[in-house]
Amino acid sequence: MNSSRLCSHSPYFSLCYRSFIPSLRSHLLLTLPLSRYPSLRKLAPLRAPRRTRKLDSFCSPSISSSMASPSQSQGDPSEARPFSVLFVCLGNICRSPAAEGVFRDIVKKRGVDSKFQIDSAGTIGYHEGDLADPRMRAAAKRRGIQITSISRPIQPSDFQNFDLILAMDKQNREDILGALERWKFRETLPRDAHKKVQLMCSYCKKHDDTEVPDPYYGGPQGFEKVLDLLEDGCESLLDSILAQE
Repeated sequence: MNSSRLCSHSPYFSLCYRSFIPSLRSHLLLTLPLSRYPSLRKLAPLRAPRRTRKLDSFCSPSISSSMASPSQSQGDPSEARPFSVLFVCLGNICRSPAAEGVFRDIVKKRGVDSKFQIDSAGTIGYHEGDLADPRMRAAAKRRGIQITSISRPIQPSDFQNFDLILAMDKQNREDILGALERWKFRETLPRDAHKKVQLMCSYCKKHDDTEVPDPYYGGPQGFEKVLDLLEDGCESLLDSILAQE
């Protein structure tokens, strides 16, 4: 086709423009942190914040099915499949890798580590391939907790592979659900995938905080606060999951 004929008034140009712009916008929304670019939020399909269930009444269908009796599990009939948990924050270098490390430490100390698959991810891929923030690793090490995860962004398959996806704050949860809304049009994902997404602090019993704050731009006390919340929430999280066995 002669390129000189592709003017802005031609039907072909209009069709290409309408097809290209939405895909470009979706790509930007998936790769840019909406919390740092407020002007982009109006472009993203936002959901109204969902009321977080209290711990004592929370019973996710995924928890019940994953910790099912051996006869109900898939694969090896003599053993239930591991319950899978994914922790998510913005860049996957501070809060979510710390949550992964804390939860791994707790399940190991309780002798149930073989029953779990644990990982972490970020809503953006800016730090993909990086180790966790050295300040976060140092703070955790002082408590005897090792953080060895490598940063990665959340991906569509996570909604299939994980039974529970825990966001560190409300913006993380909003971004996760926004990505799910876009991905479900081109991926085969569980219909109830949105039910897997919860807030980490919904499991805290000793703290009234509703979010795990990002310590990246703060001082040492911020990293200690994160670990305090995560240790509280992860202990209760494990109790909740094991109670469904």
